[in-house]
Amino acid sequence: MATASDGIRVLTVAGEVDYDTGAQLQQALDVSDTSHPRIVVDLRKVTFMDSSGINVLLIAHREITEAGGWLRLAAPTDAVLRTLRLVGIDEVIPCSPTLADALRP
Repeated sequence: MATASDGIRVLTVAGEVDYDTGAQLQQALDVSDTSHPRIVVDLRKVTFMDSSGINVLLIAHREITEAGGWLRLAAPTDAVLRTLRLVGIDEVIPCSPTLADALRP
């Protein structure tokens, strides 16, 4: 589900982000027709994320950055945060403990 807050698109993701669902996330993060996209991915309802989800986020981060925008991650569950930290994605893509924090300038 995607909503907007002050020109920032908030993408709420739920369930598992894996090989079977990665294409849906990739499609939701598509910014090919947007200039200066600003996107926050709300992860508080994600129960599991594998390398497929990580790859989607990294590709989206690169594409969004190249388009002059930014990508932020918000409120990952403990299990997802462990995965993000394990592969170091939290050092590449800003990761905030809450959605409100991620939406701050």
